[in-house]
Amino acid sequence: MQTAPTGRLPSFRHGVHPDERKQATCRLVVEHMPFADEYVLPLSQHIGAPAKPVVTPGERVVRGQTVAEPGGFVSTALHAPVTGTVSSIELRPHPTGTQKPAIVIRTDALDSQRHVLAAAKLGSGASAAELVDRVQASGIVGLGGAAFPAHVKLKVPDGKHVRFAILNGCECEPYLTCDDRIMVERPEAVRRGLRLIMRLTGAEHGYVGIENNKPSAIDAMRAVTAEDADLTVVPVAVKYPEGAEKMLIDAILHMEVPTGKIPLDLDIVVNNVGTAAAITDAVDSGRPLVDRVVTVTGPGIRRPANVLVPIGTPLASLIDHCGGLRPEARQVILGGPMMGTAQKNLDVPITKGTSGVLVLTHEAPIVEEEPCIRCGRCLAACPMFLNPSRFALLARAERVEGLIAQHVNSCFECASCSYSCPSHIPLVHLIRVGKALVRERAAK
Repeated sequence: MQTAPTGRLPSFRHGVHPDERKQATCRLVVEHMPFADEYVLPLSQHIGAPAKPVVTPGERVVRGQTVAEPGGFVSTALHAPVTGTVSSIELRPHPTGTQKPAIVIRTDALDSQRHVLAAAKLGSGASAAELVDRVQASGIVGLGGAAFPAHVKLKVPDGKHVRFAILNGCECEPYLTCDDRIMVERPEAVRRGLRLIMRLTGAEHGYVGIENNKPSAIDAMRAVTAEDADLTVVPVAVKYPEGAEKMLIDAILHMEVPTGKIPLDLDIVVNNVGTAAAITDAVDSGRPLVDRVVTVTGPGIRRPANVLVPIGTPLASLIDHCGGLRPEARQVILGGPMMGTAQKNLDVPITKGTSGVLVLTHEAPIVEEEPCIRCGRCLAACPMFLNPSRFALLARAERVEGLIAQHVNSCFECASCSYSCPSHIPLVHLIRVGKALVRERAAK
């Protein structure tokens, strides 16, 4: 059971306060995306090994049918988002800016597309192993953007123990509101997913962390957990990157995940609220992950919306569904403005990790980099207490030993440093270069 917070809202140290800019979509009910003519399913749309195709060109598939199986333990399945025909398995443009193998499905225009091929429902007596296998077979990944295979977090290794399960409902990225709407419209599915996570991991207590700028989501989640003594809804301060798992753990439990460690080392698991709802669908209805909620927003889109989008939908089709681009549109980003990826064209598909489509205009100016003035703002912003400006210098000088000594891999590229830099130094891009240098050295 929960009580209203008193005093200062929990948070973490450092971070930044970008404009929230969620007003355009935060009250818009999730709508359904009409089916497109063609779908592109990259085999790599999650962290880990790519999925392996189990279909061939020319084969007819049914909506919800498995078209690729996991390529290993840290991998997950892919399912047909529509009933249609596999037209090819070939290299296609990927949101990362590269070309990657993908299954291309041509939609059957005469099919109603109403039904999803579902697995048999699992009874209350299903074992933990059966439930974990169902999550992997259903293709569920972290829907907050990282796309880490969800079943991996649910299978606690021997010798490990979980005390706390946390659901991340912060959605701290500006503009995005898909998680907010899931909590408002499907709170019971989120609660049920948290219960399943707690059952599988053995967690004693569950938390739902929600930034305080989402009052409707807080009210909805409190309403469905009012009788649960072991579930707590925690409003947290509005600050970026509050939704990063290490920051959320700090805010809720006042525990710090040490460098080189993961939440499991502190007996904690963290999942996204959308992931929890997807787990509910997989276990209770046998429904695989064939679509996800995406926020389409920004000043460069004609009709902002929260849309339930079939995985593999062409980005151009989704933009057309939302009225198309305004003439002044300058940049299209998959994700949010802080950690999202700018796209060079609209030929890429919506993947499992696509939380938003952000279209910017004058907010994306081309600014010339200036010399570092040693102001220290990047240090004050970094939630990991790292030195971004030093990373930049070391990366430019290709000093790999220095990058390792300064713990460059502890950076999770939240972009708080770049946001704070008055000299417009591309700190995150240089940090990525530094990480690539470290990987290259390790490979040798």
